[in-house]
Amino acid sequence: MTDFPKRDPQTLRPANQRGAARLAAVQALYQMDVGRQTLEDTLAQFGAFHLGREIEGEQYLPADADFFGQIVRGVTKNQLGIDPAIDKALADDWPMERIDSTLRAILRAAAFELLHRRDIPPRVVITEYVDIARAFFEEDASGMVNAALDSVARTAGVEFEKKD
Repeated sequence: MTDFPKRDPQTLRPANQRGAARLAAVQALYQMDVGRQTLEDTLAQFGAFHLGREIEGEQYLPADADFFGQIVRGVTKNQLGIDPAIDKALADDWPMERIDSTLRAILRAAAFELLHRRDIPPRVVITEYVDIARAFFEEDASGMVNAALDSVARTAGVEFEKKD
């Protein structure tokens, strides 16, 4: 399992419980993908050991446990619709199977929210997951995440609120 990213506190916006839940969901989805853990084992492990606790000297942020579960369960339940939507948004020479496991987890969690949580503004979803991508990768990856998620949202007919 990859470690939670370490970033300069000066460059981060204050974390909120939903943001922490999104980061934990990405970690859980990664763990399920790479470690082949079951949904229930992963949810139990994160609930008992990760959300809002200190592990190996690192303090995990308090997370909205219910929202975390909604994302992880939602991705698992809807993955057969989520993956083709992401695949369509990616460049032809970079299908889902070819991208990094962490990027896959980021894109799946974000796509779930964009496609199935219409109560959350798409700009919020995209911004939060681009920030997560920046924590793990160089700028190129966060740009790809931004473009792919924008395409997923627009293809699904998600309405973007107008800026003033």
